[in-house]
Amino acid sequence: MVQERFEEVDVIAGVATAGIAQGALIADMMNLPYAYVRPEPKGHGTGQQIEGRMEPGQKVVLVEDLVSTGGSSLKAVKAVRDAGCEVLGVVAIFDYGFGVAEKNFAEAKVPYYTLSNYEYLLPIAVEQGLIKQEQLTLLQDWRKAPESWGR
Repeated sequence: MVQERFEEVDVIAGVATAGIAQGALIADMMNLPYAYVRPEPKGHGTGQQIEGRMEPGQKVVLVEDLVSTGGSSLKAVKAVRDAGCEVLGVVAIFDYGFGVAEKNFAEAKVPYYTLSNYEYLLPIAVEQGLIKQEQLTLLQDWRKAPESWGR
């Protein structure tokens, strides 16, 4: 996906902590420099928020495991931009498909792509007998309004 969508990438950066391993694997496979981005600057030592090989002016793709609202990804985007780099986009394994994420990424002018999503996963889970049809309705209701579900 990174090769298809972001041909000009100079650096792969994992979003801490769940995106670190996947980002490292992608960087290794593409023979690119790697870095990772913490949610906040480190509280001791050098106080870095970004660790690894990233220089001002480079084009970076961030790797995340899961997108819900986009909050952690966009914190990392800000840190990378503040370091003088260009963020080409974010790739993730899974996306809940919440409208707030789409809105947040659009406002930040950051494209994001995922390998799979909630809408795709549910019918497969029913087909494979992992969830029952009646559970599907419950899961679809949660997806519509997770912030108020169960109240």
